[in-house]
Amino acid sequence: MSIESILPLVLGLILFSFCVTGVFLVPFIDLLYKLKMTRRKEAPSKGKVPLFDTLHDIKAGTPIGGGILIVFVVTVLFALIFPFSSHMGVFIRSAYDLRYELFVIFFTFISFAVLGLIDDYVKIFGKATSSGSLGFAFGLTKSQKFLLQWVLAFAISFTMYFYLKIQILHIPLLGAVLDLGWFFIPFAAFVIVAFANAVNITDGLDGLSCGVLLICLVAFVIIAANNLDTPIAVFIAIWIGSLIAFLYFNVWPARIFLGDAGALSFGALLAVIGLLTGNIVALVVIGGIFVIETVSSALQVLGWKFLKRPILPLAPLHHTFQALGWPEQKIVMRAWILAILLAIFGLWLATI
Repeated sequence: MSIESILPLVLGLILFSFCVTGVFLVPFIDLLYKLKMTRRKEAPSKGKVPLFDTLHDIKAGTPIGGGILIVFVVTVLFALIFPFSSHMGVFIRSAYDLRYELFVIFFTFISFAVLGLIDDYVKIFGKATSSGSLGFAFGLTKSQKFLLQWVLAFAISFTMYFYLKIQILHIPLLGAVLDLGWFFIPFAAFVIVAFANAVNITDGLDGLSCGVLLICLVAFVIIAANNLDTPIAVFIAIWIGSLIAFLYFNVWPARIFLGDAGALSFGALLAVIGLLTGNIVALVVIGGIFVIETVSSALQVLGWKFLKRPILPLAPLHHTFQALGWPEQKIVMRAWILAILLAIFGLWLATI
């Protein structure tokens, strides 16, 4: 198999996935309205209204849960299409044991989506211990959900280390290859949890996180095809097509939001793809927007803890630009431009 032989399949899957997701999106948005899965106003009824609420409560009433549809569509399409890829003239080649590689991909994709769905439910219907319109009560606190992220991440890292035999860290430019040994497990778990929350933090403006993620995935589908890893390339291609369809409805003014189900799932899986392709350094560069947003939030927390005051007008960074008067569309477009440059740089690092 060569990158030329898989390219027609990848391009075709992007278009097919886009069409399938596009067909289901409008009915799915209507369904979310009926289920009352919509954003609530967060401003207090009395007293001073926080700056964040002033900027964003105008979006109240917009459906939340686009990530649920994307996870469903991508999972079903992959399950239906991948077994027949060999009949489309594509030689199936995997860098690892195919069973465990697919397990890691789909376990990450689905488990973090379920965990994120709990977050969405609590945000929409109230406290974790109460029963909302859907009639469920999950009863998980934020700290418990964060702990579960680590449990899932360690399970994924354990599988990669013991069953896929991944323990190497390549550092481009320096030409160094580090054998992390068993330390790969906590290292990989940290990367997974960090990116899951990074995408979630970035998901604050219409089209921001999904647009940046789309650019990252284009870079990684090239890396996967160049590495001759068919399962990852096929999965990312289907994912890209579905994201493009979703982004059509998510750009300003958004008709649907991704939600934590999508943000946590997509961030965690982006990290896993970086780990599976052996391009952690390139991942940090390609996903640089997510890294910057997370660092800005961390600085804000440290400012309140040690200086007793905020370092930024509003965190994460995209909200700072909003507080400075930048239009939402300008912030998103410039983030996309920077993401493209970072993706090009990351691709260069992955090829040297």
